[in-house]
Amino acid sequence: MALIRVKICGITTKAEVDAVNRCRPDYMGFVFADSRRRVTYEEAANLKRQLSSGIKAVGVFVNEPIDYILKLVQERVVDLIQLHGEEDESYLRLLRQKTACPIMRAVRVRNTKQILEASGLSCDMLLLDSFHKDTFGGSGECFDHSLIPPLQKPFFLAGGLNVGNLGHCIARCKPYGIDVSSGAETNGRKDEEKIRQIIEIVTRRTKISGES
Repeated sequence: MALIRVKICGITTKAEVDAVNRCRPDYMGFVFADSRRRVTYEEAANLKRQLSSGIKAVGVFVNEPIDYILKLVQERVVDLIQLHGEEDESYLRLLRQKTACPIMRAVRVRNTKQILEASGLSCDMLLLDSFHKDTFGGSGECFDHSLIPPLQKPFFLAGGLNVGNLGHCIARCKPYGIDVSSGAETNGRKDEEKIRQIIEIVTRRTKISGES
């Protein structure tokens, strides 16, 4: 079994980038949408310059103009685009025409049909997250994993993941990757020890799956 990818989302400070650099997840996320973890273009560009090579930066967007996303891609502030709003197939196709940057489409899961419909969109992978009427991710709440159908498209699992439930969720859902935000925090800031534990759990669970 291939190693499950780890994404730590909602990075906002140099101290958090330093923690990510030491722990070495596969991805870290900048949130450009309305959120307490939101960063500006300038803040993200500065933080990206301090990120170790080999760790990819994901830009999280909600209904942003395509030109703004393209600017961040062209300036190499983000290496992967995550769309977390109501972006439809026409939006995705237009974005595809303008950039070769990988695209991840988030689904705020309420039913299986949503996931199946999203799997047919022009994106490289999905991110399955909890639905919350007041937020676009980062709610700290899980969703019903029994709603996930068999998928050909790679997907990241998100929504309420933490060191206490991560191993079980990986074993049940078998995702391509996991995305953790609030579950990697203490008092609203990224906690290096929690990030380290998350990566250790993923590595251990991958090894167990490979031996079974």
